[in-house]
Amino acid sequence: MNTTAQRRRTRNERTPTKLARRPDAGGALALYQQVKEFITARIQDGSWPPGHRLPSENELVAQFGVSRMTVNRAFRELMDQGRVVRVAGVGSFVAEARPQSTLLRIANLGEEIRRRGHEYECRLLLLQRASASLEIATSLDLATGESVYHSVCVHLENGVPVQLEDRYVSPRMAPDFIKQDFRRTSPSEHLLRSVPLDEIEHVVDAVLPTPEQADRLEMPVTQPCLLLTRRTWSRGRPVTLVRCLHPAARYRLGSRFRTEGQPASG
Repeated sequence: MNTTAQRRRTRNERTPTKLARRPDAGGALALYQQVKEFITARIQDGSWPPGHRLPSENELVAQFGVSRMTVNRAFRELMDQGRVVRVAGVGSFVAEARPQSTLLRIANLGEEIRRRGHEYECRLLLLQRASASLEIATSLDLATGESVYHSVCVHLENGVPVQLEDRYVSPRMAPDFIKQDFRRTSPSEHLLRSVPLDEIEHVVDAVLPTPEQADRLEMPVTQPCLLLTRRTWSRGRPVTLVRCLHPAARYRLGSRFRTEGQPASG
């Protein structure tokens, strides 16, 4: 049932809106920025919730009196920012908020996804015994060329890749790692169950994916990613070095802690 406020909002959205053209050379830029702000404001104030179908490009062209190119650029940037998703032949929709994983502990990604009521899948791309390079040997306190376990997998939420995981594991600390069936459980879930970890190091960088990484994550190579590099120890001995690559438009990394420095529970 429509309320008075809802009817007023609907009328306002359909009322032609003139954007202010700036007199400088950046006038065209100002127009598409204003179209973005119009859409973003309605997403932020809850007028257009996740899953809401947005006006078409033609409707916005008519409403604002601007070119289709201007509206298209606003849509493209909103998609790059993860605010809008497009379904071919159907339309554009407000995207769901990006999930966030904590940096204060090792997140069980599969559990987080299932807790949101979404479908989780781990696709194993590689599981092998390899010779440790100088970098890997140094990180895991092994001799260069010593045997090390190497796994690569993609984690998906509702069929969409959200993380590419590239992991090296010390056979000394997790000798059964190579024997696991990672179609049933993820490498992280196995290690959390089998090795008592007591020290974690996290480093986050903003990077662009390689063409191979972009292909595995089903994303444009020009879009940025968050790279989480994690090292873990058990009783002072290195266990694993893992690099987790997240499309920035699909996932966030963050943390919350008490002022006395203790990790927040939950």
